[in-house]
Amino acid sequence: MAQKETSKSLEQYKLNLKVMYLYIKLEKNNKGKGSYMGENKSNDKLWGGRFAKNTASLMDKFNASIEFDQKLYKYDIEGSIAHAKMLSKTNIITEEESKIIIKGLQSILEDIERGKVTFKLELEDVHMNIEKLLIDRIGELGKKLHTARSRNDQVAIDIRLYLREEITNICNLVKNLLSSLIDIAKAHTETIMPGYTHLQRAQPVTLAYHIMAYFQMFKRDYDRLKDCYNRVNMLPLGVGALAGTTYHTDREFLARELGFSSLCENGMDAVSDRDFIIEFISTSAIIMMHLSRFCEELIIWSTSEFGFVEMDDSYSTGSSIMPQKKNPDVAELIRGKTGRIYGNLINILTVMKALPLAYNKDMQEDKPPLFDTVENIKDCLEIFNKMLKTAEFKKENMKKATKKGFMNATDVADYLVKKGLPFRSAHEIVGKMVLYCIERNKTIDDLTQEEFKNFSNVFEEDILQKINIENCVEAKVSKGSTSKKSVLEMIESAESFIDNFF
Repeated sequence: MAQKETSKSLEQYKLNLKVMYLYIKLEKNNKGKGSYMGENKSNDKLWGGRFAKNTASLMDKFNASIEFDQKLYKYDIEGSIAHAKMLSKTNIITEEESKIIIKGLQSILEDIERGKVTFKLELEDVHMNIEKLLIDRIGELGKKLHTARSRNDQVAIDIRLYLREEITNICNLVKNLLSSLIDIAKAHTETIMPGYTHLQRAQPVTLAYHIMAYFQMFKRDYDRLKDCYNRVNMLPLGVGALAGTTYHTDREFLARELGFSSLCENGMDAVSDRDFIIEFISTSAIIMMHLSRFCEELIIWSTSEFGFVEMDDSYSTGSSIMPQKKNPDVAELIRGKTGRIYGNLINILTVMKALPLAYNKDMQEDKPPLFDTVENIKDCLEIFNKMLKTAEFKKENMKKATKKGFMNATDVADYLVKKGLPFRSAHEIVGKMVLYCIERNKTIDDLTQEEFKNFSNVFEEDILQKINIENCVEAKVSKGSTSKKSVLEMIESAESFIDNFF
């Protein structure tokens, strides 16, 4: 009996040795790879369970987006609070658990805004950083927050919340600019200046008329921003990674909680497209194009060759070597930054152009061009408006410039047409008159009644009155023309637009 017990103990001992040997062998084979039987060395990653070894430090740096997407912290927490409420409402977590999670998120938001939080590169992005902070603060319960969502729909909601707010901010800046344009137009309904085509003097107009042309451009820009806002204001949260979720969630509740007007109807589309970003940057590029055109004119007008405008000292710079210089650097910088926004548009279009459905890591690169566009267009709109409001328009120089360039030539042709000549015949006669004046260093206004008669017997004594520059401006009676009556109608319409839409 004792021999049997000894034999049994020996067999157990051998078995234990064998198990220990296999364990040591397994540990040796997995050295540097993480251990199946020991602690997973990649557990610093919230997705690390699948992996047997840590990511390389170079991979951590290359893969991380926290350096730029930390800007989204407020929106990430806002979306997470709404998600926690929804999980409670649908009984996926308890109400008490939801309250603890929300309180934890709120405390994280407060600490971030007080500068008490340092985001970690190894946690990749703003979403994982905040989730890890939450788990550290409230324990295992924090791990429940990510139930029924993915980082794919999480980042989509963050960007939409951010962009929705920024479009509203940019609309307000456009509104301020539109108001300034109206004020300038009101002050210059009788300020006459050359109107140009091909940068050649063409016909006399008023400065108010010229300014109101830009009002129309920026008005359309505002309309495009509002239209873009409607497509940004669609809720992607709740669609999961791409295919939906097995939980009975309530996306309509999320939309109401976060103030979205509608839901993204297809999960794959919701997480994998960024056309709303492309549309916004495209709209921004158009705004910048309009700003750049205006800046180009102000730059030209501020030269001594034109002398139509002088920028205020507070929005100008000097030369390091030429003491007489006063440079319109604000206008030049805005003109230069336009190319930067164009580049951002090409950037995001190129990122998205060949991506299969659904989410791809390439889309992490959507945020730098978006953030850069938002910050630069806000800066440009704000400083352009202040520069424009303080600029001094030189009325006398503008009026004087209308005396050259035969700017009343079209009015002479119209005079002949109203006397019965076909327009093409009138055009030919006036063309010969202009050539005659050029050869003799005269203007049309300098011609005598006899000289007019030499070109056509149709001319009568009232011709000199008809071609007076002020009369040329006021003679325009068509809708949308440069006459004071027409410009005042434009201003009235513009004021109504602002009153009704802002």
